[in-house]
Amino acid sequence: MKIFGMPLIHADMWELLFKFSINALVLFILIRLIYYPIHRKKDYLFTYFLFNTLIFFLCVLLNSVKLSIGFAFGLFAIFGVLRYRTEQISIKDMTYLFAVISIAVINALASKKVSLAELIFTDGMILLMTYALEHLWLTRHEAVKMLIYERIDLIKPQNRNLLYEDLHERLGVKVSRVEIGKIDLLKDTAQLRVFYFEDEQGHGSFNDMAVDDDD
Repeated sequence: MKIFGMPLIHADMWELLFKFSINALVLFILIRLIYYPIHRKKDYLFTYFLFNTLIFFLCVLLNSVKLSIGFAFGLFAIFGVLRYRTEQISIKDMTYLFAVISIAVINALASKKVSLAELIFTDGMILLMTYALEHLWLTRHEAVKMLIYERIDLIKPQNRNLLYEDLHERLGVKVSRVEIGKIDLLKDTAQLRVFYFEDEQGHGSFNDMAVDDDD
């Protein structure tokens, strides 16, 4: 049965459902069970899940019209270098974004020449490596916040200890290091990236405070 020349259902529909089920399961484990408990960025949950889903179906449907492998890699590269101009994305978050894209492309473009065991092994190794790096090797998570700081006299190298003490008093966290960004001499302000280890902080730390944050 066809509608406007399009078949109502195709035999490949079951293959699509199977691939999407594997993709969704791997994505859920990676983002909801590995990424979110550590980083706690709800906005990125929306981005990662929707990004993966869109790329998965885009690759599946475009692959059904027999696009060349060169075009497929070109499409992958375009998504891989995509940056949101309205917000700065950390290197680790960009790595998760790349992983989300990779999982979508791998599961969507897996052909009949790729065995189910190979597909499961590939997805499993991505999850295993991510979990091992996050929970076993990199056991201490260094969080970062960006803020506008008005005491630019303290950003001098000789006043670094005073800067750390002032940030600790204001923010209530033990600062591990600080990176100084753009300095506005007209307003006497500077952009700071404040790093701190979450496991060293007590209750009511910087995570619970309302501050300017570009991460």
